[in-house]
Order: sequence, then C-alpha cells, then structure tokens
Amino acid sequence: MNTRQVIDESVGPVSLSTAFNSDNSCFSVGLDTGFCVFTADPCELKVSRDFNAGIGVVEMMGQYNFLAIVGGGKQPKFPQNRLVIWDDVKQKGVINLEFRTSVLGVRLSRSRIVVALLNSIHIFAFSNPPNKLSAFETSDNPMGLACLGQKLLAFPGRSPGQVQLVELETGNVSIIPAHSTPLRAMALSPDGEVLATASESGTLIRVFSTSNCTKMAELRRGVDHAVIFSLAISPSNNMLAVTSDKSTLHVFDLPNPRNPAYRSQSPPSQSEEGTNQKWGILGKIPLLPRVFSDIYSFASAHFEIGDEAPLSYVPSLGTSFARPPKGVIGWSDDQTILIIGAGRDGRWERFVIREGDDGKRYCIREGWKRYLGG
Repeated sequence: MNTRQVIDESVGPVSLSTAFNSDNSCFSVGLDTGFCVFTADPCELKVSRDFNAGIGVVEMMGQYNFLAIVGGGKQPKFPQNRLVIWDDVKQKGVINLEFRTSVLGVRLSRSRIVVALLNSIHIFAFSNPPNKLSAFETSDNPMGLACLGQKLLAFPGRSPGQVQLVELETGNVSIIPAHSTPLRAMALSPDGEVLATASESGTLIRVFSTSNCTKMAELRRGVDHAVIFSLAISPSNNMLAVTSDKSTLHVFDLPNPRNPAYRSQSPPSQSEEGTNQKWGILGKIPLLPRVFSDIYSFASAHFEIGDEAPLSYVPSLGTSFARPPKGVIGWSDDQTILIIGAGRDGRWERFVIREGDDGKRYCIREGWKRYLGG
C-alpha cells in the first residue's frame, strides 16, 4: 500500500471564500493559511493574518475591526461547527459560538450576529457573552443564504423556494413564495426596500418589495439552466447585477419611480422595446411563448471563472469537493461593479456601465488583478 502523502506543488496560499463588507468598500478572503482583507476599489491589501491553518468563512462588520471566521480547508484553524468573532486590534478571538453542525454562513451588524446552518438560522445579540435572540427552521440551505439589513433579515423558508422575511425589532415574519425550486442566491438592497432571489434553475430572477412582499419584477437571465453565483442591487435600487457559471455578468434595470427606464410612458419607451425586451416587437404578438415578452438585461460582459480543479472542502458551499466561490458581486457606486472570485487563481475585476454613441448602455471591463499576487 502506498502511504506517502501527496506532494502539493502549488505556490502561495489558496483562497477558500471571499465576501464584501456591507458597503462594498472592502472584501475579506478566507485562505488555507489564514485570512486577509483588501480595499475594494482599488484592490489593495489592507490586513493579512497567517494562522498556518485554514479559514473557510470570513465576514467583516462594516469598517470595524471585528470579523466572523470559521475554519475550513484541509487543515482547519477551528472546528467547522465553531464560529469565532475575531478582534483584529487585540489579535485574538473574543467570542466563540459552537453548534451541532457546520456553520455555512454568517452575517454581522453592530447589534447582531446571524448564523446559517444547513436547516436553521440563529440570531444573537452582538455582546459578550452573546445573547441568543431567536432561531428559525429552514429548508436545506447548503449555501448559507441570509441577507441582513438594518431592519430586516431574509433567509430561506421551511419549504424549498420560499423566503422568510423577519422584522428585527418586532420579530414579525412574512413568507414570500419566491420560487418552486430551492433558492440559490438572494440579495437585499442597501436600504432594505427590495429583495432579489434566484432558484437552482437559474433562468429567472424575481424581485420583491419588502414592505408588502409583492413581486415587483421578473427578470430573465436566459432560457437554459445556469448556476447563479451572485446577485447584487445598486446603491440607488435602480439596477441589479447577476453572475452565473456561464461566465457572464448581466445588468438589469429595476422598477423604481426614480428610474427613467421604468417611468410610465405612452407609447412604450425605446428602452422598454429595444433593451429590456430582447425580442422587440415579437414580445407584443399574442400567444407566443413568454420568453419573447420577458425582461432581459440591458448589458452583459464576460468575467473570469478559471478552470481550476475542485478544492477538497469549501464550508461556504456546505459540501465536499465543491468549486470555490466565483463571481461575487459588489457595487462600488451606481456605475461601477466589482467581481471577485476565490480559488488558486483568486481574481478581482472592475466593470463600468457607460453609454455608447448609439445611446445604448454597455458594461465594460476596465481592469483586473490577481489579488493573491500569483
């Protein structure tokens, strides 16, 4: 029997996960050797901590020095059922929370710690010791999905495809029947007024008003199946960005009274006929399949996924032999989209939305960088 260990010929650390902070001014990266933090635009290293062991999940709390970290990789720093709140000023963990199963996702605010397990969401007061405020059952949530706003928390419901929307002050719960198949991605707007969801089918993105849980829009990414990587709503609530395993970034207009693309006009505007409705006049013909009348993205661009082999374990995906997260979106401002991806070839990419000479808007890549310096 050959008992020799496999020699790792790679050079440098491998990123296991990556995430933006709440205002997209920074992003954190979990490494197989520790973690690091970068400024988002421009992409520059801000903090690097070497533990000589893996961190699979890292979440920042705004601009503060607290981070939530969970062990990961082949040699985890901590058991994967333990969440550690790391005080980077003191260079140590100051809060520890242990669970019966692996921690798949974490969200932080000044007042709350939200922990996503496979079948439950746990809410704690951000205090030492942390006070448990509530817990909710969910359907299988291997992505650790949860969106934490100032007033609301959104996460998968008890039935696949549902969303539970919780008012943090009152504890009131609303149920949104968003999809008929399990959720794959969610995004809450910066002001908490809009929620976007995508399911495992990856063809439609649905947009809801959080004030009354009504559906505001249904956006078509495409007609064939895709794995949605990330959803993100622009600071003004006017646009939605989507990435998928098609290696394509799509940008949609959102229904908003302040958004010129959705102001009521008669007859329909050029934007409605030529941009949002991909098929133009065909969308007006009765009895044709709905794909001809759906709202499509007004701009798209290619982003890099890479072709690296799967990692041995990625806690943020909640499964073994999973691909490291790719296509994570952050809006720097209403015209600038940042995309980051984990893995051996961890990349940062910057896209801008510009109007061309023909009056149409385009999404153009302005720059990219391997943030691990490889």
